[in-house]
Amino acid sequence: MKTTLVVLAAGIGSRFGGGIKQLTPMGPNGEIIMDYAIYDAKRAGFDKVVFIIRKDLEKDFKEIIGDRISKVIETDYAFQEIDDLPEGFTVPEGRKKPWGTGQAVLAVRGKVNEPFVVINADDYYGPEGFKAIHKYMTEEMDLTGEKLDMCMAGFILKNTLSENGTVTRGVCTVDETHMLKGVRETFEIRMEDGALKAEDGEGKPVTLTADQYVSMNMWGFPPKFIEVLEKGFPEFLAARGTEQKSEYLLPTIVDKCIQSGEGSVKVLPTHDKWFGVTYQEDKPTVVAAIRELIRTGKYPEKLYD
Repeated sequence: MKTTLVVLAAGIGSRFGGGIKQLTPMGPNGEIIMDYAIYDAKRAGFDKVVFIIRKDLEKDFKEIIGDRISKVIETDYAFQEIDDLPEGFTVPEGRKKPWGTGQAVLAVRGKVNEPFVVINADDYYGPEGFKAIHKYMTEEMDLTGEKLDMCMAGFILKNTLSENGTVTRGVCTVDETHMLKGVRETFEIRMEDGALKAEDGEGKPVTLTADQYVSMNMWGFPPKFIEVLEKGFPEFLAARGTEQKSEYLLPTIVDKCIQSGEGSVKVLPTHDKWFGVTYQEDKPTVVAAIRELIRTGKYPEKLYD
């Protein structure tokens, strides 16, 4: 069965090379974080990658990474644009940003007709999550039932913190059979005096434990999830389309599917340590972490010959 990697890269800034975190070289031969994710996905069995970018960045993106990747795996592009809206809706005056990760994934309609995994362009996930999701998709995922059969890589909260500031995570409620019961967006997560601190959307304190599962936006979807996005986007716009900063977000959409009984999500545990460049100060840590992964044999010195 064919499976596809979908990379959310539309948030990349327009000034390439000028400190854009997704394109900052991290590996010994100029590799960026995205290179390692694609390498892990290919090694796990994914045989196609679709980059979601902005149309105006297509030429530069291909020069910096796309043309190189297309030599080792089938590569395609989808475009997230602020004005790609259903009939009857317009961009409110003053809005500058597109409509979030749900609208981004909706851009692959017509290009992805097989199970697919979605990841952020600027996160290092490690190989374990890709292997688990690919195995679930090809061996367990029900593609014919009425209920949406989805999965996600469940990262351990303590493995996803930054030493240089706070992070936002989708904190998961998971039952004893590893089914996702809900996702709660949680903010300002940090370790303070040996204890975890966090806040909800209203700034109120939230109690967390270091071993809780969190979502890092690494979702495994059946192809008909795109139909759910297509149906839900006009509903979202009707309710919140006039707001300047409203976003149609994957965790919220998935949570709605769970609560309505329309879908279920299997949480696939991964103990790999996440890293990413949330803060400029994170870069040396990431470079050192990749060096250590190469030293211990997880990656070759040069990813692609």
